[in-house]
Amino acid sequence: MLLDSNTIIYSIKPEFAKLRQLIAEQNPAVSAISYVEVLGYHHLTTSDKHDFMEFFDTAQVIPVSHPVLEQAVKLRQQRKMSLGDSIIAATVIQNDLTLVTANITDFQWIQNIKLIDPLADSGGKNEYST
Repeated sequence: MLLDSNTIIYSIKPEFAKLRQLIAEQNPAVSAISYVEVLGYHHLTTSDKHDFMEFFDTAQVIPVSHPVLEQAVKLRQQRKMSLGDSIIAATVIQNDLTLVTANITDFQWIQNIKLIDPLADSGGKNEYST
């Protein structure tokens, strides 16, 4: 499993206890891009920054490799998508992982990608495969 940046951000909100439980039980990886997206947000509070730093200190952060870059290029050539989403999706594909994201629609068009929406059904888990 690999967490999308939005899932990491949701996880610190008090109302998403089930999401935190899923993360604790599964110990999913994150892309180096999520590290930049989450910690680089210019409106982070000191408390949120501290919480995210603790998370990233214990998470497996997958670096951006050349095969990931090549896959991201192929994805962006197929359809308009953000640089961050293309690298995160490419990381999932290259490492044969499942993407945990609240933005399923951003990735559903990608063939053979496995997706989980951890926020569906009030914190339930819905799996999608394309």
